[in-house]
Amino acid sequence: MNVLAATGSADLTPGRLWSLIAVVLGVAGVVAGVRALSRGRGAVVALAGGLASVVIGGWVVAAAKGGPGTGYGIVGGYVDLVIGAVALVLGGLSTARSRGFVGGRR
Repeated sequence: MNVLAATGSADLTPGRLWSLIAVVLGVAGVVAGVRALSRGRGAVVALAGGLASVVIGGWVVAAAKGGPGTGYGIVGGYVDLVIGAVALVLGGLSTARSRGFVGGRR
């Protein structure tokens, strides 16, 4: 019997929990990336948060056996992939700027 078949939309299943954890890491990475672009510090935090969000989100999407509303967290997994990618881009831009590859402050 499938335990997730009887889940409601407000139930916190393991897939949804992992998606939420990855969202928190991804948002922290985005915030750190924005701060790194403006202040020049925190690029590593942005890259780490973004990478963790993308990896966990990808794992959630790959492990999901059903679509949206089934309790596997697939929607959150896709959100994690997007937020994590944004954090990675911001962290990468900040790193490139600090090393002089991209125009920045003079």
